[in-house]
Amino acid sequence: MELIDLFMVSTTALGFIFVLKNLFNFVKWVWRMFFRAPKNLRDYGSWAIITGSTDGIGKAMALELASKGLNLLLLGRNPTKLEATFNEIREKNNKVSVEVKCLVVDFEKENGERIKERVEEAIEGLDVGILVNSAGLAYRYARFFHEVDSNLINSIIKVNVEGTTWITKAVIQKMVDKKKGAIINMGSGSTVVLPSYPLVTLYAATKAYLAMLSRSISLEYKQQGIDIQCQAPLFVSTKMTKMGSSVFVPTAEKYIKSCTRWIGYESVVEPYLLHSLQGFFIRAIPDPLVDSYLLRYFLYWRKRGLLKDSNTSNNLPPSS
Repeated sequence: MELIDLFMVSTTALGFIFVLKNLFNFVKWVWRMFFRAPKNLRDYGSWAIITGSTDGIGKAMALELASKGLNLLLLGRNPTKLEATFNEIREKNNKVSVEVKCLVVDFEKENGERIKERVEEAIEGLDVGILVNSAGLAYRYARFFHEVDSNLINSIIKVNVEGTTWITKAVIQKMVDKKKGAIINMGSGSTVVLPSYPLVTLYAATKAYLAMLSRSISLEYKQQGIDIQCQAPLFVSTKMTKMGSSVFVPTAEKYIKSCTRWIGYESVVEPYLLHSLQGFFIRAIPDPLVDSYLLRYFLYWRKRGLLKDSNTSNNLPPSS
């Protein structure tokens, strides 16, 4: 065979393999997104623990799991909000027999070991099947890393990293003992879809920690019947994002409908259909172009945030 013939055969074979691989991935995505049956979440156990359960995705997850007949242990730092969430769950599920318990925990202020001990005491005797780590903290607006004050740095690390780590540590032994369970860490599309997240750096870095934590301990515990997953949304309309809902920005309630269908499967997922499509197109764009756009986008929001802070300061009454 001449060299030109060998070259043609080789490139044709490689092109065929490339097309076949992408076709397979597309069929697999369609199957997972539209046709794969969700798992029966009660098979993991009768109780679910949810952190950050008084607002946004955490609260929506609590309401959704309660509607599926799971008992709930709600964790939050605000007793008033916890009570309001407790009452709303009971009111919306008066035809479903669910038990709800609350535990006031402040990840920003409490020691990690103490958090672990308190959660272990709270779940003593409970058939815990699911843990949803939804508590999270972000910047009020974009800013350069050197502009982030030390209190905010400590708070973000304690809530997003330490809190999730210690809660997982408190729960996972019970799951190991009974050889089943599911842990869902609410990550961010900023770490699995985008090449960078400038001016919101610390938040994105802590969410990247959750993605790697989930991938790694998923491998550690899969053979012991424990399904561990990081769910990575793009923008969702919550108090933290301060965004109104739209086609690509679902409400927390709408987003959660997609979330529960993916529990128990892959270790890192983008469960919402339109977020997954956004991710596909973003990954097709060269990273330098995405980086350039993101930097300009967040510089704009930094300018808006600084202006708002300046106006607020100017409107304060003079100090005595």
